[in-house]
Amino acid sequence: MTYCIGILLDEGVVLASDSRTNAGIDRVSTFRKMYTFEQPGERFFALLTAGNLSLTQGVVSMLGEWLNNEDPERDLFAVSSMFGAARIVGAALREIHKIDAGYLQQQDVDFTATFILAGQVKGGQLRLFMIYDAGNFIEAMGDTTYLQIGEVKYGKPILDRIITRDTSLSDAAKCALISFDSTMRSNVSVGPPIDLTIYRRDSLKSGFTIRLEDDDPYLQAIREGWGGAIHKAFHDIIHDPGWDI
Repeated sequence: MTYCIGILLDEGVVLASDSRTNAGIDRVSTFRKMYTFEQPGERFFALLTAGNLSLTQGVVSMLGEWLNNEDPERDLFAVSSMFGAARIVGAALREIHKIDAGYLQQQDVDFTATFILAGQVKGGQLRLFMIYDAGNFIEAMGDTTYLQIGEVKYGKPILDRIITRDTSLSDAAKCALISFDSTMRSNVSVGPPIDLTIYRRDSLKSGFTIRLEDDDPYLQAIREGWGGAIHKAFHDIIHDPGWDI
């Protein structure tokens, strides 16, 4: 299992992903699940992955092989819009399925994957997409300020309570890490290192990027501060509603 999140804001986008891959209780490994493709000043794309590792790595590799072929239907560096970029990721996913899916299904291997794509092409808007296993996709629009893939349920409540379009990038990054802490607390198949990237709207280049290990001081402060705040809030809520218990 994995957990990835993209948060779309007025100021930009915050992206975070874990690095734990679980193929059984005695086969736990660390693999990066966040990838970036960019031409500074022209375009920036970030891709987060969840699902079968061979499939997601195959899609990322194929996107890399398609770069600089000047085909706007395949080349992220030739595409003219984020909608076109989402279609390219979907096309790469279908291509890998076409090559490998049948063989793996014969072995009863789960061969599914989902992706979050965020980015901006010069002259266009910053956009955020979720790409499904069939290669189709949806976009974060209107009241939808974030998209999640993987183990999404534990980290969702804090996002729903805190995140709005005008949330600052720094507050959204803090909220994303609290979301991760809640998820890791309840599901051991999600774990550090956590990759965090902050892209500022219209910058058209990589922004703040960091990898947080389990012993990172800020990650520990998030864990302790949030846990303590929850305990305090619980005990501060009136505990005698007049029931005869």
